[in-house]
Amino acid sequence: MKYKIFNTIAFRLTLWFSGIFAVCTSFVFLLFYYLATQTIQNQIDLELTDNASKFSAIIHTNGLMGARQLAILEAQAAGEKLIFFRILYPTGEVFASSRMSYWKDVQVSKTALQKLRSLDLNIFETIEVPSTGQKVRVLYSYVAANAILQTGVAMDVYSKFLSAFQLVFISAMGFIVLFSAVSGWLLVRGALSGVETITKTAQNITGSNLETRVQGTGNKDELDHLAITFNSMLDRIEELVRSIREMSDNIAHDLKSPVTRIRGFAELALVHEETLEDYRVMAANTIEESDRLLDMINTMLTISRAEAGEADFTLKTVNLSGMIREACDLFTPLAEDKHISFSNIIENEIFVFADIRMLQRAFSNLIDNAIKYTLEGGTITIIASMENQTALIKIKDTGIGILPEFHEKIFERFYRIDSSRTSSGTGLGLSLARTIVRQHKGDIHVSSYQNKGSVFEIRLPINNPMVI
Repeated sequence: MKYKIFNTIAFRLTLWFSGIFAVCTSFVFLLFYYLATQTIQNQIDLELTDNASKFSAIIHTNGLMGARQLAILEAQAAGEKLIFFRILYPTGEVFASSRMSYWKDVQVSKTALQKLRSLDLNIFETIEVPSTGQKVRVLYSYVAANAILQTGVAMDVYSKFLSAFQLVFISAMGFIVLFSAVSGWLLVRGALSGVETITKTAQNITGSNLETRVQGTGNKDELDHLAITFNSMLDRIEELVRSIREMSDNIAHDLKSPVTRIRGFAELALVHEETLEDYRVMAANTIEESDRLLDMINTMLTISRAEAGEADFTLKTVNLSGMIREACDLFTPLAEDKHISFSNIIENEIFVFADIRMLQRAFSNLIDNAIKYTLEGGTITIIASMENQTALIKIKDTGIGILPEFHEKIFERFYRIDSSRTSSGTGLGLSLARTIVRQHKGDIHVSSYQNKGSVFEIRLPINNPMVI
């Protein structure tokens, strides 16, 4: 299946990786840029404050005339386009200044003077000269009781430094984002390569090809666990498909036999039978085979509905001891016909909350199987007792037995061991019995060895109101 690269997890992870990296880098740049501008501004303010201290010292020694001379000399020494000085009266009137031809557009700020008079602290301003667009850092400071110094420094050099820093950052940022995107893409693609392998394996799986498995990385990471889980799922699917195929084959075989017999009866009636009695026999045989088919279909429906939680169970308190005794009485004649010793050891007053009709079907199937597969002269024993608030029923026989590898398979629908195919049956009895018992929150297990007999053990909880 084709898909757009923009819809892939690798692309989205790369986008997130690059985006987060870009945001973090931008934050670091902004923090560094802010610290750089603050450092530069503090350096300029310190320089302006030092100049104010010089003027204050000159005025104290040489008076205002000395300050006038100092303003001219300092401006000439530093460069008249880089710095200027004005000595003002508190009213804002200019008393003396350096050459102001380049700085003629810089006015005296009345607001700054007002703040200076009210706060008695140095006042700093950053202004832009209208004619040149140049930024200037300006200081207003008292240098004497009746004299205020206005001095300013051009910020061209610092502005160029910050502009160069911005340019370098933008270029580096572009390279870093590109590098992080490429490296992030390669890393994510490498990390998700196992997912692509699993996807290709899943795409190659068909109904006839369920043997393919994903090769694990052996790193015991998330992808390795995913591969193991995926392989386990394929194992379960393969087993399920195999069971469905076997069940379909068994259904076809078990349905084919009665249908074939019905068709045979009809053909014989058409070719050979001539009297009404002959047709009556054919009709009776047809009804018998049809009833067998209906019984098989109804049993399948019962199992399916029970497993789906849709079975119609009528629950009430049931005397399990009495029900088992009645079942034993019912099957005793069949056992005697085969000269089988049929006995029971049943504890009195065992009660369970159950559907008696369903339990009767389950026990009947189990006892019928025991009689069917026990040879003449054998023994069958039914034992019922209480054990830890659980009703325990054991059906022991000395029949042909079951190999250990078939102990679970015999409870599957339509599954029949080769040795049992010569006997009548549909392969649904044990499956129905286990389904009914499990719907009562109990279970059935078997222990058996070939030619040594079998023991079917049923456990039912005494109080089981949560029956589905």
